Amino acid sequence: MVEEASLSRIHGTLAPLAIGLASALAILAGGFLSAGANTPPAMAGSQSCAGCHAAEAESWRKSQHAAAMQHAREDTVLGDFGGVDVDYFGIRSRFFREDGKFLVTTDGPDGAMGTFEVKYTFGVDPLQQYLVEFPDGRIQALPFAWDSRPKAKGGQRWFHLYPGEQVRHDDSLHWTKLGQNWNFMCAECHSTGVRKNYEAASDTFHTTFSEISVGCESCHGAASGHIAWAKGGADPRLAGKGFASMAPRRPPPDWTINPATGSPAHGTSRPAGDEVETCARCHGRRGAISENWQPGHPITDTHMPALLSADLFEDDGQMRDEVFNDQSFKQSLMYAKGVVCSDCHDPHSGKLKAEGAEVCGQCHAPERFASTAHTGHAPGPGAPDCISCHMPARTYMGVDARHDHSFRVPRPDLSETFNTPNACTGCHADKPPRWAAEAVERWHGPVRKGFQSWTEAFHKARAAEPAARELLLKLAANPEIPGIARATALSEAQRFPSNATSEATAKALSDADPMVRVVALRALAGAPLPRRWELAAPLLGDPVLAVRTEAALLLADQPLGDLAEADRIRLTAAMAEYEAAQRLNADRPDARANLARFLASRGDPVAAEAELLAGLRLYPGSTTLSVNLADIYRALGREADAEAVLREAIARAPEAGAAHHALGLSLVRQKRYAEALAELRRGTELAPDEPRFAYVYAVALQSTGQSDQVKAVVAEALRRHPYDGALLTLALKDALRQSNVETAADLAGRLSQMQPDDASLSRLADRLKGR
Repeated sequence: MVEEASLSRIHGTLAPLAIGLASALAILAGGFLSAGANTPPAMAGSQSCAGCHAAEAESWRKSQHAAAMQHAREDTVLGDFGGVDVDYFGIRSRFFREDGKFLVTTDGPDGAMGTFEVKYTFGVDPLQQYLVEFPDGRIQALPFAWDSRPKAKGGQRWFHLYPGEQVRHDDSLHWTKLGQNWNFMCAECHSTGVRKNYEAASDTFHTTFSEISVGCESCHGAASGHIAWAKGGADPRLAGKGFASMAPRRPPPDWTINPATGSPAHGTSRPAGDEVETCARCHGRRGAISENWQPGHPITDTHMPALLSADLFEDDGQMRDEVFNDQSFKQSLMYAKGVVCSDCHDPHSGKLKAEGAEVCGQCHAPERFASTAHTGHAPGPGAPDCISCHMPARTYMGVDARHDHSFRVPRPDLSETFNTPNACTGCHADKPPRWAAEAVERWHGPVRKGFQSWTEAFHKARAAEPAARELLLKLAANPEIPGIARATALSEAQRFPSNATSEATAKALSDADPMVRVVALRALAGAPLPRRWELAAPLLGDPVLAVRTEAALLLADQPLGDLAEADRIRLTAAMAEYEAAQRLNADRPDARANLARFLASRGDPVAAEAELLAGLRLYPGSTTLSVNLADIYRALGREADAEAVLREAIARAPEAGAAHHALGLSLVRQKRYAEALAELRRGTELAPDEPRFAYVYAVALQSTGQSDQVKAVVAEALRRHPYDGALLTLALKDALRQSNVETAADLAGRLSQMQPDDASLSRLADRLKGR
């Protein structure tokens, strides 16, 4: 059950979960508490701030932060609960009131219709969601939301958040399942002082918060020490003004407009852990690895941010999925120049500091940028402005338009080449990108490329083109490129192994940006243990938790008995932090899979098995968990159990290619070759984007004397993956065997591009081309 806890209860929950020695030292060194202090400040509540900060408190009370989550009452519920029926794929849900309660009748966890009480509201504009509490402490978001926009704009109606697809009760997106769970998905960013308190043994939650909405202490940290400071009785061991820590203020910026450009001539330096990192905790795509957040620390000290991956961002870095601004903003020239969130947004009301595009006029000359010479459009109603051109919007959750915060120059020329979106044809949808590109070139000339420069590299990397390697490594090594883009470039570069890639990875371990260091550690996963220890051991003591835990995972197979005492202490502490991060999220199957991987690396397959079985109880439909569990059984020599797990996974998800592929491998090990080939073939058909599946299937065909089928399988896979090294090797061997010189030359050339350090392969390619 969710509790608005008393101060004493919240005070008791502030202790971190088994953080380990290294983390404790890092926290002390980082300024959470000064030397000698042993009790962190307690939460005091937003009401305690109003006495001294009346204006700020009044602005906050009117903000969406103050209404981020509320008890369901007459004055907080916006939706129509007057006996309204809503149909969704044949399921008729009803919203009504009875005995002062807000109720909904809809399909429940087992698919049967039931009546549920709405306990909490979630948000206010442009939509409001509603939360239902279950006896085991889970709080789930209903699938219907209330469109709170005016009726004239299409609002004042119920709508389903997944209108175009039927989400059944056994789907993870169903409102009663993992994907809509408040305790994990929502709580941290809609309430203050949240402690999830998941109890793994009973699979129950006892989640608490100090304040139901986003209050003052969500951003400023626990305030009891500050209140004591204001009264003249502060503990001198605490940091500034009685807070355990504070976000550092940047040096005073000089935003004086340069008349020649219409923009500021100068930027300002950015202190580590500034206010952008405070906002990033909720306004960014990330996963929690600790609940011990405090202002003034990098987001990577408590969370693992997402990279600019293809599922979340376009190739040029524009937002694709719902990513909440942080990674977008950190790509911008504005961020690089020292701009912070509160330069545009009032931090207490959440509103812009000026109306619409007028906010840009704080730093940019409106008369220059609102002109026809700049926009190419005559001023007046309907003309594009700074926001429409440099912050194009996408709509999420049906009605919520979000503006991209990367503040980029519109590039219809890139749209033409790489199929990325652009603001111009976003408005002129009936025109091709070439039309828009020519117009922009007429207005501004050919050299107006903007700040973001990684579109070609990311696009080619995701197409597995070898030409991406050099582009990516140049990006990763360029300190002028934003850290989030450099980290992504280094991650993408791992698709193209080479000596140059390895050198860049080793160098990145000392990069100033924590996410670059995290990616560099991940890239070392396949290296021999002595090499991994040599490169990664120093990062066991990194000041940032995300880096330490990544180093711990990388070195999990290091025997402790082989280490000197100091190294053993560091590794043990970092491994404890990694395990604590996964235990924090033990309500999620992915965390269980991570923990199983860690335990297996530590040489404890029995414990790994237990974690995977627990994960499957949480999410029986997880193919990944089933495949991992089968691999554990393989290692233990329990092949029959591996087969049983995989067959059960296929029964639950017949279209899961990975399960069919894994079952095929199990059957090969059992020498049941005919059955194995059928499963390997099915895995290849269901997962054509997995070139390894096709390679394994081709090798199996070859091994069973069915060479005539191999060529067709490899050719089809190479059509999809023209630079896959394993497939190219198979095809090259076949071409050489058949003396097909022209085909062999093409294949050898492509393979040489993927393996540039193989001199013999390069000579072969040259010789074949020469013939």
